[in-house]
Amino acid sequence: MTTADDTRSRILAAARELFAERGYAGTSLADIAAAVGLTKTAVAYHFHPKDKLAAELIAPAAEDMLALLGSDPAGRPAFVEALVGFTVRHRAVMRLLMEDISGADHAPPGSTGEAIRTFRNELFAKLAGPDPDAETRLRSWAVLGALQGAIVQTMDLPEKQVHDTLLRAALAI
Repeated sequence: MTTADDTRSRILAAARELFAERGYAGTSLADIAAAVGLTKTAVAYHFHPKDKLAAELIAPAAEDMLALLGSDPAGRPAFVEALVGFTVRHRAVMRLLMEDISGADHAPPGSTGEAIRTFRNELFAKLAGPDPDAETRLRSWAVLGALQGAIVQTMDLPEKQVHDTLLRAALAI
C-alpha cells in the first residue's frame, strides 16, 4: 500500500467514525483532518468536495443494497430479518443516508435524494407486498421508521445487541 493509499484509508476511517457520531452535516473536513493529524487542505486533496468522501463511504453498502432488493426471501419475516441485518451491518452508512431521507420526497431527478427515495420505496414494496391493505401499509412504514430512528440513536451500542433487539421489535410490528 502506498502512502497515499494509507492516507486515504485513514481519512475514510476517521470520516466514517465522525459521520456516524456527528452526522454528515455536523462533520467538517477540518474535523476529519484533525482526527487524522492532517491539514484540511491535505484532506481536500484526496476528497473534495466532501460529497466525494461520503460517496466512497457509501459505495461498499451499494452491492449489499442491490442484493437485498434483488432477494426473494420466503415471506415477510425472512425479508425483515435480511433488512435488519443489512441496516445494522451498514449502520454507519445508514446513519449518513438517514440525514437525507427527510428531503427525499422533494429531491430533484438525478440527485442523491432521488436514489434514497427509490431505495426506501423499494424496501416498502418488499415489506408490504403487492396491493397492501391499510394495516399492512402502516406496519411496513412502521418497520422502516423504527429501523431509521433506532440506527441513528444507537450508534454507541454493540452491533449484536442492536441487531437482536431491532429484529425482535421489527418482527413484532
